[in-house]
Amino acid sequence: MTTPVQGHASTELRKGALGVGFIVFFVISAAGPLTAVAGGMPIGFLLGNGAGLPSLLLIVIAILLIFSAGYTAMARHVTHAGGFYAFIARGFGGQLGAAGAALAILGYNAMQVGLYGLHGVATAAFVKEMAGIDLPWWVWAYSAMATVAIFGYRQVDLSAKLLGLLVAGEYVVVLLLDFLILKNGGAEGPTTVSFTLPALMGGAPAIGILFCFASFVGFEATTIYGEEAKDPERTIPLATYLSVLLIGSFYAFSAWCMVVGAGAGTLVDTIAGLSDPTLFIFTLTERYAGPWLSAAMSALLVSSVYAGLLAFHNSAARYFYSIGREGLLPEILGQTHAVHKSPHAGSVLQTGIAFFIMTAFVIAGSDPLLTLFSWLTNLATLCVIALMALTSFAVVRFFRKRADLEQGFFSALLLPVISGLLLSVVLVLAILHFDVLTGNSGPLSWVLPALLPAAGIAGILRAAALRRRNPDRHAQLGLGKA
Repeated sequence: MTTPVQGHASTELRKGALGVGFIVFFVISAAGPLTAVAGGMPIGFLLGNGAGLPSLLLIVIAILLIFSAGYTAMARHVTHAGGFYAFIARGFGGQLGAAGAALAILGYNAMQVGLYGLHGVATAAFVKEMAGIDLPWWVWAYSAMATVAIFGYRQVDLSAKLLGLLVAGEYVVVLLLDFLILKNGGAEGPTTVSFTLPALMGGAPAIGILFCFASFVGFEATTIYGEEAKDPERTIPLATYLSVLLIGSFYAFSAWCMVVGAGAGTLVDTIAGLSDPTLFIFTLTERYAGPWLSAAMSALLVSSVYAGLLAFHNSAARYFYSIGREGLLPEILGQTHAVHKSPHAGSVLQTGIAFFIMTAFVIAGSDPLLTLFSWLTNLATLCVIALMALTSFAVVRFFRKRADLEQGFFSALLLPVISGLLLSVVLVLAILHFDVLTGNSGPLSWVLPALLPAAGIAGILRAAALRRRNPDRHAQLGLGKA
């Protein structure tokens, strides 16, 4: 039997390694089912539009489905580990493609690093409750970082199998709580107030919708795994739609059950009275289920955030890989491991970035939730919304240049234009209200959003330098060729 030659790096990922199920697991893990329900939604209720948040989730589902029409149509013709970067480059050219790559690098790294704050806090609280061991949050965060580095360095399906087990447990405990709330009638009985216009427009819906989008960040990662997928032309579109519908229906239903459980009229006051908004889900669990489910949920919250860390680490590593392969970053990043066929250099770089940024927050004594987690994950959400808007318009440009593909009017023009406009509006509203998210009306409220154009300009300059140095290489940007 012939064995493969070992010890030689390549620029190829492992072909046919992932089916629809594995990719969906990656995506819903990055979205973090329990992370969103326990961490993001209570803050969304508090700072957003309160009991109307479930309506915003339905609106976001609709926007994402509209976006997915053009996204998956183009995905049938563009198979590339660079995801948004490749789509933007194929639609608008290498310059804007490089800007998209820089935005993606900023966003996925910000999300991954920000999650270490939540993971450290959740793990410290769980271990203290279960074992009486009281250690600083950063001890657990650094421990998680070490294991994530190992999984990311190795083959991708190792992470996928682990993610599958964790995600299944998250869905079970949250849905069990949902049904127990409904079985007991909630605080005031089942109500549809969440789906009324006054509830939708109450409070700060612009803030609420940003938290809703944050809950979905990661769903777009389906195309990132295109080069490793089995039958990508079928697998990627199917995984994309399944991810949106699974994540969206779960979130909307669970958010509504949380409103029912606390009572629409007292929801915001209840959350505001807690020392930590993330405790809200556990107060509901204790009330409707008891300590046994609360303990299980605490454990799975730790694993949920950990699953998100793994998923975003893989996404960031693949962005480093794809743009390193094409010359926008050092070429070593564009090589895969001789044995595991993983983007190992990008994985190591992502770990280094996470270590450096988190260490800066630790040394500064910053709050891991209100600064590390809140600031960076909201910054990441802005990046992803901007990338989705650019990608929507890139789909239109791509199919206009490729009339030979004979794509339908709706998926090649109408729906991408609609999604691009809607996403642009959401992005502007989020930036205008970013001071509410950071809790700071000073320079911080505009310095963080200003990182988006700064990253875009850096990407454009990098592409311009590549064009001067190697015009032929520049012409290949977004094509997946070295």
